[in-house]
Parts: sequence; C-alpha cells; structure tokens
Amino acid sequence: MLNRFQSIVGFDRSMALASSAFTALIPLALVAGAVLGSLVHIDPAERIIHRYDLSGAGAQAVTFLFSPAPHDTATTGVFGLLFLTISVLSFARAAQRLFEQTWELRPLSVRNSRNGLYWILGLGAYALISGWITAALGGWAAGLVALPCEAVVAVGFFTWSGRVLSARRIEWRDLIPFGVIGAALTAVYSWGAALYLPRLFNSYADRYGVVGGVFALLSALFAAMLVLVASAALGREIADELTRIGQGRRPSEHEVRQEWENLVRQTRSHWESVREDVSRRTRRARG
Repeated sequence: MLNRFQSIVGFDRSMALASSAFTALIPLALVAGAVLGSLVHIDPAERIIHRYDLSGAGAQAVTFLFSPAPHDTATTGVFGLLFLTISVLSFARAAQRLFEQTWELRPLSVRNSRNGLYWILGLGAYALISGWITAALGGWAAGLVALPCEAVVAVGFFTWSGRVLSARRIEWRDLIPFGVIGAALTAVYSWGAALYLPRLFNSYADRYGVVGGVFALLSALFAAMLVLVASAALGREIADELTRIGQGRRPSEHEVRQEWENLVRQTRSHWESVREDVSRRTRRARG
C-alpha cells in the first residue's frame, strides 16, 4: 500500500485535490445558496458552524468567508459563471487523475468533462443527503444512528465516483474495496474533525483573522483529501489481492519477504534523507 501511495505521489496529490476543492466548492456553495435560497434554506456558513460547533473568532471567520457582500445579487455574470465552470471542472479532473494514476489508466483529461459535471452534481447530492442525515439523526444516541446511514451513502458515492470519473474503465467489483475503506476512514476523519476543527478554526482566526479561517479550511480539506488518496491506494491493493486469490495465485514466502525488505529499505532511505535535510537546515540557521 505504501508503494502504491508513493507511486501516485500521495501527499502532492492530496494537496492538489485540496486546492482544487477550495477554489471550486466555495464559489459553488455561494451560487447554490443564492439560486436555491428561495426553494430551500442553504447557508454553508451556518451548516459548517453547526456541524463543528464553532464559536467566537472561528465562527465569525467562516461566516465572513461564505457570506456574499450585501450588495451582491443572485446573478453572477458571464465571467463569474465561466470562472465557476473552470474551477468545478478543474476539481473534477483532479479527482479523475487520482483514479487514473491509482489504476494506471490512460489519462482522458478534458475529454471526460461531461462525466466530471455528472460527478459534481452527484457530489452536491451526496453533500445534501449527508447534511440531512446529520441534521435529522445526529442527535439520536449521540449520532450512532446517523453514522451507519452516512457510511452506506458514502460507500455508494465513493464507488460510483470511481466508476464515472474513470469513464467506466474500472469495474464495480474493483471499486467496492475503495468505497468501503473510504467510507470507514471518512467516518473516522469526521469524528476526529468534530473534536479538533473548532480549536483549529478559533486558533487560526484569533491569530490571522479571516485569512486564518482560510488556512484552517485548507488544512481540513488537505486532511480529507489525504484520507481519500490513501483509501484509493489501499482499495487498489486489496482489489488486486482479491483478484489473485480468486484466480488461485498466491505469492511465495520469498516474494513476500523481498517486498517487505524493499519497503523497509525505502522507508529508511526516506528517513535518512529527511534527517540530513533537517540537520542541514539547522546548521544553516545556526551559522
């Protein structure tokens, strides 16, 4: 799994996804709130504040970040719609490249834009359904009822995401391990984020103001995308192992030992590189 994570440059891929999500989801949330505000009450700032129990400077930063100016109208203009479309498609292509690199597929780039738009619509539906489940069932037995319901929805969305973003080049059975692992790790992340994010938002907002809210939101998105990338890498490895087991092929003890030794060697090499870099910077700072 670590080899697969390194081969897709997992940390860089997570940061790229987080940056694309930040530039796409905030304008999309504002436009959705303006367009659908007359039909249903959609306030992204209020949802985030209520979901993570924010208060003080953190709540003010989120409110300012997601609230349009008082003189703005629901119309965004041609340039605004163009920027929103480019941002949304860029985020979809970033997620598409994750599946293409993890499953070693030929990149489709903009040729898969239609499926990217379908995926963005599905992402919006997934966010609305998850939010409704949390609001409706979150208070029952400390959220124990909402947790399995959200997990079932997450398994379906993650599995469908791999299928549509890969242009149906990945089979359903190969995506199910990713969907299950992604849903489980996302549930763990949500639980940890509910405990840690209020402190993070308040700390950054007290220190940097509204810009601190941006830093905190980017940090939260990076952690969420890191969970997604790790789930894709682990899901691919499990799918391959299940395929080998189904075909009656099992690696020999020598192959397992050799793979483990290679992993240990690579880990030690990376650790030594990090130590040398830290030592070099420390000596430079002292000098």
